[in-house]
Amino acid sequence: MKKWILTLMILAVVTALDCIVEGHAVFALAAVAVVALPIKNELAEKEMIKQFRHDGSWLEEVPSKNQWVNNDVIKIPVQGAAPKVLINNNIYPIVSNNREDGQVVLALNKYDTENTTVTDDELYALPYEKVSDVQLQHREELEDKTLEHALHAIAPDENSGATPVLETTGDADNGRKRLCSKDLITLKKQLDKLNVPKSGRVLVLSPDHVADLLIEDKGFATRYQNTSSGAIADNFYGFKTYEATYPPKYNAGLEKLPFESSDAGKDASVVFHKRSTAKARGSVIRYARDAKENPEYRESTIGFRLHFIGVAFRSEGIAAFVDGTV
Repeated sequence: MKKWILTLMILAVVTALDCIVEGHAVFALAAVAVVALPIKNELAEKEMIKQFRHDGSWLEEVPSKNQWVNNDVIKIPVQGAAPKVLINNNIYPIVSNNREDGQVVLALNKYDTENTTVTDDELYALPYEKVSDVQLQHREELEDKTLEHALHAIAPDENSGATPVLETTGDADNGRKRLCSKDLITLKKQLDKLNVPKSGRVLVLSPDHVADLLIEDKGFATRYQNTSSGAIADNFYGFKTYEATYPPKYNAGLEKLPFESSDAGKDASVVFHKRSTAKARGSVIRYARDAKENPEYRESTIGFRLHFIGVAFRSEGIAAFVDGTV
């Protein structure tokens, strides 16, 4: 607990005792209440930090780098050139090179929940503790939104040699071509040629592409039916495979549309390599007004602000699949 809160508590208790001695009980209760809201806020913020997670989702594969965050800004170190390996060397002196490291500096995204009000009448009538339930709901909504936003951020911006965005080539299905195992093999070959490490490749499938593979691949269907965790398969054509119901979208030119764009676009499945991505959580703030400070409506107001980021900070292993057109 912060020192200033402890100080306020001590002052409030001393003031309350003085007031009680003098017979001013109402003022004494008000003095104690001065510190109640800051304490509630701090406890709620600590609970949010403790419980905020993305269990069972693809985002668990992304390395957590909270230690790189300062003042809601993340500084991601980028390694310089790797040394060459000499075999049976007989030439001396061996060459020495400096490794010039860099860093990627990014401000964490700011996520605000809209406020929720809870009336004193509700608290009196309900058989459960609604304020706690409201705070749980805010946390769950923040978890969902950061998950969706992170997948969009990690997806490649456009088709390029380093970040392939491939169109599917399977059987026709209502004006689109299905994703097929051949497409996964094609991408695997491209990543191999780009020297992307085999260990750490992750595939996040859109709902349509999951359905495509369920139709085509009996092995995939068996894994999908038998999964008891977030991952569909630990190794499917070299990818650890997940499903997401919130795919990013691309236009006809294979360019990524803005997050939550109203354009129809084409849903995409996303591929990334673990070591090219990072996630981090920054500060959490609980905004609240107690019902006692709102005499007109006698209702409490609660909202949260969270700083978080999930991002690809280099192109290695970043790719996507979008539907080919029939």
